[in-house]
Amino acid sequence: MYFLFCSTFLSQTNKSSKPIFNIFKINESFEINGKFENPAWLIADPIELNYEFRPGDNSPANEKTVVKALYDDENLYFGFQCLDSNPKEIRANLSERDKIFSDDYVILIIDTYNDAQKGYEIAVNPYGIQGDLLATLNNEDINFNITYYSKAAINDSGWTAEIKIPFSSLSFNESSEPIWGINVVRTIPRESRVQISWTSINKNIPGFIKQSGLLVGLKDIKTSTSFEFLPYTIGQYNGNLDDYDDPTSDFKYNSVEGRIGGGLKYSPNANLSLEAVLNPDFSQIESDADQISVNTKFALNYEEKRPFFLVGNDLLPQPVYYSRSINNPLAASRVMGKSGSLSYLYLGAYDRNTVFVVPGEEESNTAATDEKSFANIGRLRYDFGDEDYLGAKILTRNMKDGHNYVLGFDWNYKFWENWIFEGQAYLSQTKELNDTSSIDTERNFGSSGHTAKLDGEKYLGDVWHFFLSHSQKVYYFNFESNHVSPTFQTYNGLLPSSGFREQKMYHSYKFYPDSSFFDRVDINFQTHLQHNYDGIIKDIILTPSVNLNMKGQTYFYAQYHILKNEKFNGENFKNVNDAYFEINSKPLKELSTGIYGSVGKYIFRSDNPTIGYGHNLGAYFILKPSSKLNLEFYYDRARLSNKKTDELFYDGNIYRTTAIYQFSAEAFFRTIFQYNSFSKTFRVYPLFSYQCGAFTTFCAGATSNYLNYNNE
Repeated sequence: MYFLFCSTFLSQTNKSSKPIFNIFKINESFEINGKFENPAWLIADPIELNYEFRPGDNSPANEKTVVKALYDDENLYFGFQCLDSNPKEIRANLSERDKIFSDDYVILIIDTYNDAQKGYEIAVNPYGIQGDLLATLNNEDINFNITYYSKAAINDSGWTAEIKIPFSSLSFNESSEPIWGINVVRTIPRESRVQISWTSINKNIPGFIKQSGLLVGLKDIKTSTSFEFLPYTIGQYNGNLDDYDDPTSDFKYNSVEGRIGGGLKYSPNANLSLEAVLNPDFSQIESDADQISVNTKFALNYEEKRPFFLVGNDLLPQPVYYSRSINNPLAASRVMGKSGSLSYLYLGAYDRNTVFVVPGEEESNTAATDEKSFANIGRLRYDFGDEDYLGAKILTRNMKDGHNYVLGFDWNYKFWENWIFEGQAYLSQTKELNDTSSIDTERNFGSSGHTAKLDGEKYLGDVWHFFLSHSQKVYYFNFESNHVSPTFQTYNGLLPSSGFREQKMYHSYKFYPDSSFFDRVDINFQTHLQHNYDGIIKDIILTPSVNLNMKGQTYFYAQYHILKNEKFNGENFKNVNDAYFEINSKPLKELSTGIYGSVGKYIFRSDNPTIGYGHNLGAYFILKPSSKLNLEFYYDRARLSNKKTDELFYDGNIYRTTAIYQFSAEAFFRTIFQYNSFSKTFRVYPLFSYQCGAFTTFCAGATSNYLNYNNE
């Protein structure tokens, strides 16, 4: 994924042979300043990051990095000295939290339970800007946030940094002498994106956290009780055209409106938290970037950005659960904890405007209703072995005249060091609303005898998912099998397609040439076969591809469907071939750029489908003229015309520009401009944000929407 798991495989070693990082206790706390010069550091034993694992293979690190660790009754302290042979080339920017991962940075990976199930990833760049994630076996959640403190300073020989982590921010078991898993990684983006580690790396074994060394020396650390109260107040002033259909109508302003709400969080210990929000405010959340939906029959997936719903994502993966299905909550609550090897979570919400997706074989329908509903999500997960688990989920959505219940279990099992078998199985029961005004269609759920029309029907559905993978340094393989019955639905999730059985197989051969141009070359081949539940073949796809990791932090990917046959709307379409490519580059610390897209033949998915020729193209350009200013430009274009007659089916563009000026680590001004030629809308979103403290933020912004009424 983002920063450590990108094609990285670390070794599985016996705990007794793991390297040890000694941590020492101090009697008095101290304020960090990022200069790594406080006398308290003199008692700490240093470790060095000696192994380059990307692009190298445990080759000696080309830059020296020293790390020390201390603790007191309330905090962990880590200090870093990052020497650099050319300090002028250090890449660092003042930015928002979690926007540092194109910079130089150091990152801690802390496994407080030492069970290789998950790890806190806590990072800092040379300006002291923070980035944190939650790592699992092969994934990183960038939306995860904890409270910690960081400072850094650039000097003539490189840069230094200090991190202070309150024990109250971490979940752990109390014991007299706990031993935690830990690793430290430094990223140095220059000609290549170099990453060096404290521990050596074996790319033949999947899983990062398992590679950790041991943090030894903690004694009698205690969990603590914490209570947080986060109220908010908001005022807003709205205006709009008196008649949306008449651009000459008067523009009227409404009266000033106010709203209050807030949240409570109580943590009696480090392994349990209870949280509730009332009338939550999400006004400061960045707007969604428009997606091109023309010629798309299925609902689109948008990233979750609301802070309350970002917590616990490691326990609630998509698509059976999709947090944005909780559309407009009046209130929500969550209980999350861990007892021994058992993790648990409950999430409940009262939704004022229920929205759900009714999936199908060739299209989905979205019901946007004014129905009130109660959403309940429960999760249990039992961890065993190293990186293995068994889990269970229950998801319910209750409305006045309808409901949807989903019950299921999932597992992950690692064997023979580099094989992983994972799976999920679910059973759903749905009682439809009797509301044909929301969805009125005669679309059938296969041959089940039920339709997508909301006419009060009741039915069961099921899902089965199996995934087997094998990882080595030079070869990767996976096999995936999915079975989604025509009547399976999840009102708390986003599963837009149903009524299919599919098998996928993927092979990847990896080469590491000793070259001044390439860091790595991957040659891949994928097969895909899909049937519906009546046994009719829907898709046959064969796809070779290549991935090139080049110097200059340049990455190229290309694939071509050498065989792509699809049955759509009762017609068989053969040789619907297209090519996809993308190239991304970060040649300078001030510049990132990329282009991507597909070109070829596509089905025009209308009532009378036909083959068209066209493209879906995009490009981006990110410019950082100074450490405080960030300019981002994005462009997407889609065009399709009849292959035989040249009749134009559609042609449109989306432009999006984001400008951010970071006054300090606490304050920034952001403006987003977006134009969508498909909907003929132009939007502007200015926002000023100032973080007054760890839990207090002041925001002032506006939303301006303009519509082009010219039909030409």
